[in-house]
Amino acid sequence: MIDDLRRLSVREWSLAGLAFCVLMMAVALGLEHVVGLAPCPLCIFQRVAVLAAAGVFLVAALHDPAGRAGAVIYALLSLAAVGSGIVVAGRHLWLQSLPADQVPSCGPGLGYMLEILPLQQVLAQVLSGSGECAEISFRLLGISLPGWTLAGFLILALAPVGLLLAANRPRRGYRWQG
Repeated sequence: MIDDLRRLSVREWSLAGLAFCVLMMAVALGLEHVVGLAPCPLCIFQRVAVLAAAGVFLVAALHDPAGRAGAVIYALLSLAAVGSGIVVAGRHLWLQSLPADQVPSCGPGLGYMLEILPLQQVLAQVLSGSGECAEISFRLLGISLPGWTLAGFLILALAPVGLLLAANRPRRGYRWQG
């Protein structure tokens, strides 16, 4: 099995990463529109991280770089997007673990903040957390949604690692003439 994973191309790893991003977004949108769970600002930031990773994987799959440098660049860009998702999901879990008396008060909505504040201030305020982000409105097998999202990001991190593996071996169909 490991040998099979090592043989995957940049395009195949990118398509696998893209497919997992689509799955993560389908679950998020299903929970929002079918189950009725409204996303908090940290949930929205996690979705942005998934979409950023999906964008990198899509471009990487379409480009399918022949050289090592292209695969490494796509791996690093996708790893940055996935890593930011891991950080935000971890922050979200930390907020949910706080005792009730230490939870920050609820702030204004994300849409309102984006209208009146500069982006840097919005990012700082959202990442500092609010009461609505600390609320646990849904659990599956005893794990809250940010916990499942963190697990999803950790699984998704395998795709950039796979891109790095693909970058370090000769491309299929090409033969070194040295």
